[in-house]
Amino acid sequence: MEETKQPKKRIYCAIYTRKSSTEGLDKDFTSLDAQREAAVNYIQSQKHEGWVLLPESYDDGGFTGANLDRPGLQKLLTDIKEGRIACVVVYKVDRLSRSLLDFTHLLEFFEKYNVTFASVTQHFNTNTSMGRLTLNILLSFAQFEREIISERTKDKLSAARKRGQWTGGYIPIGYRLEEKDKKKKLVIEPEGAKLVREIFNLYLEGNSTLKISQILCERGLRTAKFTCKNGKVIGGAKFSVAKIQWMLRYVGYMGKVEYNGQIYDGQHDALIDEETFKKTQALLDQNHRERKVLKNTDCTGLLSHLLHCKACDAYMVHTYTIKHGTHKYRYYTCTNAQKFGHGSCPTRSVNSKAIEDAVINILQEIYSDKQKTQNHTYKQEIDALLSPIWETLHPEEKKRILKILIKGIDYTASSKILGLTLADDNERREFKVDLKQIRPLNKWHKEKEIENEPTVRKMLILAHQVQQLIKEGRINHPREASKWLNLSVTRIDQIMNTLFLCPQIQKDIISINSPAIIALTEFKIRPLLKEVLWGNQLAQWQTLLTNNR
Repeated sequence: MEETKQPKKRIYCAIYTRKSSTEGLDKDFTSLDAQREAAVNYIQSQKHEGWVLLPESYDDGGFTGANLDRPGLQKLLTDIKEGRIACVVVYKVDRLSRSLLDFTHLLEFFEKYNVTFASVTQHFNTNTSMGRLTLNILLSFAQFEREIISERTKDKLSAARKRGQWTGGYIPIGYRLEEKDKKKKLVIEPEGAKLVREIFNLYLEGNSTLKISQILCERGLRTAKFTCKNGKVIGGAKFSVAKIQWMLRYVGYMGKVEYNGQIYDGQHDALIDEETFKKTQALLDQNHRERKVLKNTDCTGLLSHLLHCKACDAYMVHTYTIKHGTHKYRYYTCTNAQKFGHGSCPTRSVNSKAIEDAVINILQEIYSDKQKTQNHTYKQEIDALLSPIWETLHPEEKKRILKILIKGIDYTASSKILGLTLADDNERREFKVDLKQIRPLNKWHKEKEIENEPTVRKMLILAHQVQQLIKEGRINHPREASKWLNLSVTRIDQIMNTLFLCPQIQKDIISINSPAIIALTEFKIRPLLKEVLWGNQLAQWQTLLTNNR
């Protein structure tokens, strides 16, 4: 009886192609086409094994093989997961990856989904240990080659920079790019050069970078436009403060090139003489030091990265000013006003304490109904917001809670409308808010006085506030407040232990401002807490005050 041959199982093959650069991809027949043609012929030679070519293309033109962030490759991996592919064919191993680590992960991925891998020019079978060894050796050489190319490129760029050559990037204002004998060089562009010199002169005449920005914007001037390789157009924007500062610091205008912190003579002509440039740097450094003296890190904005200027559609950043050396006035100012002057923004700035209080009051009204928040996603944060403990929380903890509850805030000064978008429903609500009528400006020295209160006094007041929450039924145990206060359970227990002091000692701690009380530390009152009888506590207390004077 004659045996019937069983047909070979079909193996559906996908071809992956890659080219590092975009050069030549606009031609009729590209490197990608050549790779695919060779792979198609290879698959056809394996018809007797049941290999079948899939019509889908998996191509990456202009993508490096150093990582896996490639659209064609990601599409290939997705189709493998969905079971559409049984074999991946490439022209050469390094077309898939030049990283040994990435390639190892890809092989593990192929093995997980029972996918075979084949190379047209390097014959091996990944189903055998010898084939995998051969593959790893080939890949090691591919990675070595990539690293050598990378090092050569860096060395070449380094040498070019040290010779003062232009090596690419955005063309600075005042220059244009000229190509001669395949070499690119910056040459002076008259109109732009005139503007650059004027900016340096304006600054040396005493104008601030903000004032210079306003002058250029009033003339309607814009930065030059550039078209990137991907077709994206950049530039054409107003001259911001940051742009002016960059131009004043750019050593290229002095005919120099900066590389790794060193200055070299450039091959392009200078727009600014060295003396003018050095005077400008000295003035910039002086102004920077004067601003740095006023820098203070204890000024926290609760609405930072949340508050927007509605009119400009720009963030409002938290800042402050100090008057008479004692009064700190905090406010949020529109970044558009910072960059281009207050005349460019109708809102300009708002009192920070006023708008912070307005937002907190609105949130407390929204979440005041306990029934609505009983099973709320952010119940813990809402409870902290509604609790009397809120005022005792550290500013950073308050900021963390507000960022959880709020998605965005916007304000319009002309209509006095405050827009609030909550994180839970993504719905924007509007509220009429007159910031001038909410609360006067806060005083810096008041903040300092609170910070300078004795630690023991602050502990005792906090302990009474937590105890009041228990009486009101807001919490069942003091340890529930540890999450709101961002404190450990052990620390909460230490704070609550101050309630075991006799009433007279508690009264002295809160009301007396003698040097003995101010100098009192938490460590010194701990022995008193071990004494059960109030009379003995009081006697030890009097001795402690006498010795602490």
